[in-house]
Amino acid sequence: MNDDEPVLLHTEGRVLHITLNRPRALNALTHSMVCHIDDALTGAAGDEAVVAVVIRGAGDRGLCAGGDIRSIYEDARAGRRASVDFWRDEYRLNARIARFPKPYVALMDGIVMGGGVGVSAHGGVRVVTERSRVAMPETGIGFVPDVGGTYLLSRAPGELGTHLALTGRAVGAADAILCGLADHFVPSHSLAGVTEALSRCTTPDEVTEAVHRYATDAPEGELAAQREWIDACYAADTVEGIIDRLTDCGLPAAKEAAAILHAVSPTALKVTLAAVRRAKHLNSLEAALDQEFRVSCRAFAGPDLVEGVRARIVDKDRNPQWSPAAPGDVAEADVARYFEPLGDQELGLSAS
Repeated sequence: MNDDEPVLLHTEGRVLHITLNRPRALNALTHSMVCHIDDALTGAAGDEAVVAVVIRGAGDRGLCAGGDIRSIYEDARAGRRASVDFWRDEYRLNARIARFPKPYVALMDGIVMGGGVGVSAHGGVRVVTERSRVAMPETGIGFVPDVGGTYLLSRAPGELGTHLALTGRAVGAADAILCGLADHFVPSHSLAGVTEALSRCTTPDEVTEAVHRYATDAPEGELAAQREWIDACYAADTVEGIIDRLTDCGLPAAKEAAAILHAVSPTALKVTLAAVRRAKHLNSLEAALDQEFRVSCRAFAGPDLVEGVRARIVDKDRNPQWSPAAPGDVAEADVARYFEPLGDQELGLSAS
């Protein structure tokens, strides 16, 4: 095993360990990493000697901060389409994880955002710690939650998923569990013990038992106590209506959410609201990923993704010039175009 490789694979006992190994980049995913993980899972699924898979991130900052945003920015600016190929394979990997026939244990310690959610939150055994910060922050860069994020968030209690999708807010362990993004809380100091216990497992049932031995109650979160105003405000039919309700609510947390929505991409907000509400009525993750692929391809061709990454990641001036500049200027017909079929370029997961 070459420790310089961006994805490290090793087997202990009957458990395959996958380590995302770009700690300086917060283990951000590249196309080659996605393909490497997919190949590893394909092999593990058919290998009788493997009873479970564990995925974690190298370093002490997080599992994965998402996709390699800068490379997507450069790709879009140059008029290339490599990012579309990346998403095609990434979303297929997300579906493979969700349907993986053996326990797939995701150690969601530290930062878990965007594509990091995609390689963890679709797993069967999802572990968070007191250091976990889980988010789908795409609207802030002019993009829309993907990697199955709209499917997961559409199934969160009440309007919590809408709140997280639109604001991109990061949540801790208890709130991630409440929203269906994680299953178990394990203190970070116990992760080494969990990993060792998992490596001794010889059956799938032992995997669940190993995690349960170290799991405990998560520290209290915030969202459960905020359900009343979140459900009331985000039940509005439009982004403009949501912002008005948040502004008029009178609670500091609601006003903070309104300020976030005023600052992010208006187009991304409107498409995200539509995507989450459509995903709620889709009957499978695969159908949601097909929808997200259409949306991602359309967002890639629009102006806000490049501008959002420029403002937040490249120039870091935090002053994006969105186009259009206000939610009221985003036509419903323009939103609807994000969801139109791609013809022979469809992802096609739900069909297969």
